[in-house]
Amino acid sequence: MRAAWYDRQGPAREVLEVGELPDPRPGDGEVRVRVSVSGIHVGDLGKRQGWWGSTMPFPRVVPHGDGAGTIDAVGPGVDRSRVGERVWVYLAQSYRPFGTAAEYTVVPANHAVPLPESVPFEQAAGLGIPGITGHRAIFASGPVDGQRIVVTGALGAVGRAAVAVARRGGATVIATVHTAGQVKQALAAGAHHAVATESGDVAAKILRKTGGEPIDQVAELAFDTNLLTNLEILGYGGTIATYATTAAEPTVPYWQLAFKNITLQFLSNDDFPEPANEAAAADLTAALVAGDLHYPIAARFPLAEIAEAQELAEHSAGKGRVVLTLDGSG
Repeated sequence: MRAAWYDRQGPAREVLEVGELPDPRPGDGEVRVRVSVSGIHVGDLGKRQGWWGSTMPFPRVVPHGDGAGTIDAVGPGVDRSRVGERVWVYLAQSYRPFGTAAEYTVVPANHAVPLPESVPFEQAAGLGIPGITGHRAIFASGPVDGQRIVVTGALGAVGRAAVAVARRGGATVIATVHTAGQVKQALAAGAHHAVATESGDVAAKILRKTGGEPIDQVAELAFDTNLLTNLEILGYGGTIATYATTAAEPTVPYWQLAFKNITLQFLSNDDFPEPANEAAAADLTAALVAGDLHYPIAARFPLAEIAEAQELAEHSAGKGRVVLTLDGSG
């Protein structure tokens, strides 16, 4: 099969190679997916570059955890009726060496999620890492019906998913975006209200949207940057569910958090409980089908141009997803 890989960490153009690798075979409880579209996420870039202190657990890595395509083979213990099924896959390269930047990938059967014909592959191909993270940032503490939830970075890949599932879950969603020009985009993505952060006074803007009522939960893109704002807007017993930070070792105002009984949830996509992953997969698929979740596509590249695709993905935050197409449509 045609595939991309790296044998050492480093810059995309220096370490990524494209060539032929043996076709993988599914093992017990696994399916093989002929990949049509491979999604690129910041986590894929981080593993390749060694961000966050990450190292290579395998001597060779085929990158990308997310993708979409068609099951073409199944291993023992998997119903053969799944052959020919359209699916999107997640965690393809989590604790596994070979992801979706290849003509074929093999994943556990429950990580290949049935995808209705109405949803284009490219919409689902980048759903796993950001979508499941966004879902977990909303539902890690349980149902959210009737809650007031702030989603920061609402136009990012995680943020869009969080907005969609929070609204579908019955919450009132207040989105934050960087510029005033992005407010309409956040509202179109499903937020009930949106505020721009570039002019400051963010806490006051958010609370004006709620009529002064405190926020129940924040799905947080920048834990350190927004911590003091969140202390202002959260009510007693509120929650910050955070999946990223600018500073790796931020200062935490312990007593201010403690006096309001704030819960901090730190989220890392590779290690969510399997029932949470499966619930997220079902909810996210339903949101795609209903049109409540939609990802702008910034660019499409063929597999041979994976280095250029990953470089663009490093600089396209908030501008749309970058995908690889392996079915000739790129």
